[in-house]
Amino acid sequence: MTASDTAVPQGELYNADLAPTTAAQRTWTWYHFAALWVGMVMCIPSYTLAAGLIDQGMSPWQAVTTVLLGNAIVLVPMLLIGHAGAKYGIPYAVLVRSSFGTQGAKLPALLRAVVACGWYGIQTWFGGLAMYTLLNIITGNALHADPLPLLGINLGQLVCFLAFWALQLYFVVHGTESIRWLETVSAPIKIVMCLFLVGWALSHAGGFGSMMAMPSKFVDGGEKAGQFWAVFWPSLTAMVGFWATLALNIPDFTRFARSQRDQLVGQTIGLPVPMGLLALMSVIVTSATVVIYGKAIWDPVDLSSRFTGIGVGLALLVLTLDTMCCNLAANLVGPAYDFASLNPRRISYKTGGLITAGIALLAMPWKILESTEGYIFTWLVGYSALLGPVAGIMLVDYYLLRDTRLDLKELFDERGAYAYRNGWNVAAVVALLAGVLPNLPGFLHAAFPQSFAGTPAFFKTLYTYAWFAGLGISAAVYATLMRGKSVRMTSAEARG
Repeated sequence: MTASDTAVPQGELYNADLAPTTAAQRTWTWYHFAALWVGMVMCIPSYTLAAGLIDQGMSPWQAVTTVLLGNAIVLVPMLLIGHAGAKYGIPYAVLVRSSFGTQGAKLPALLRAVVACGWYGIQTWFGGLAMYTLLNIITGNALHADPLPLLGINLGQLVCFLAFWALQLYFVVHGTESIRWLETVSAPIKIVMCLFLVGWALSHAGGFGSMMAMPSKFVDGGEKAGQFWAVFWPSLTAMVGFWATLALNIPDFTRFARSQRDQLVGQTIGLPVPMGLLALMSVIVTSATVVIYGKAIWDPVDLSSRFTGIGVGLALLVLTLDTMCCNLAANLVGPAYDFASLNPRRISYKTGGLITAGIALLAMPWKILESTEGYIFTWLVGYSALLGPVAGIMLVDYYLLRDTRLDLKELFDERGAYAYRNGWNVAAVVALLAGVLPNLPGFLHAAFPQSFAGTPAFFKTLYTYAWFAGLGISAAVYATLMRGKSVRMTSAEARG
């Protein structure tokens, strides 16, 4: 069955933005998906991932391999969940109704939306920082000042953060097609910029081999000798967690795919390969900065500010464009649909996008980025503990229980097959809690080490596998709880 096979009733659960896409709207080819991923991958947080791992003690090759492996892993649930979007033309907020219930779906939608709001704020901060750096170069550091009380940033940084936030509102108002256009146009520009940076590094630092030869701190006699696996596993979880939000709401994009082949090929090309190459590029370029400037410069905004002539302006403009592209695609589309699903009659996609942008203002993202340890082990691993369980439940429901068969009409019916009990599937809620709660002690220890210093070692170890553990536990619990219950199969589901 496809999106056009079933008439969808326009009730409490319906608005035009959540409705299944029509044949005319299904225009995305594999190239559009590949370009979308190149646009999202080529961003400042992605660039700094490998940098953060080296800061934790890894060698350049260990860091690049960890990033590549993490993205290859998260690609699997992304393709599996994306299948439903391409087959039925529905976004994540509607798909999750089949497992959590027509009302219960608001819970995982809200969890995913809150995480995306945090990311929207982080990317907006990076974009504002690029603007701040460019203006300081033009004005001779006129914006430098003491930090404001409570905020911890100065007035110039705050104004640039707000300006970049306001600049993105155009695309919030004009919807997903404007974002696709921006990603398609910007992807080649970003690739050219990356090639330029690598060429610059190779020409100034004595070749590829010398830059990649830095040993890890885990070797015998090193600063962290024998601690590699203790750092590797939570780092791998963090790399998976980096795209854990997209692994859930990827149907928001695949719903526009012309075919399953387009979404499969486009994503397989577009995610792991660019992420691995970007990690390699960040290591090469940063290693070159040690030779050129006498110290490692991991921040691409800081590095761009050191170029001379027109190069500095172009570099910072590309970084600004780059950050905007990633932010709008990765951190706006999903929560906009999610917030719309909370009250479909009153909240449209556009209104959901404005809510996302508003919450991002309150997130104070610069606090998350104060240290690589807080960024990787608290933020990335922490929210993966929330989203991994949701992915496990969705995969069991869609593949094991329903064999990829859904009834579109029932997904929009308050009293239909997916209403369960008063709109809630208790089994899904229990499975979600079962996957999240075991990781809570480890998260509290990572976020507040002094207050939770007595956390048992078992929970601290489990937290290093938060996404994997949460997904596995929730999937097993949901499958067990649903085994004894008959999944009400509609005639449309039976036809497939």
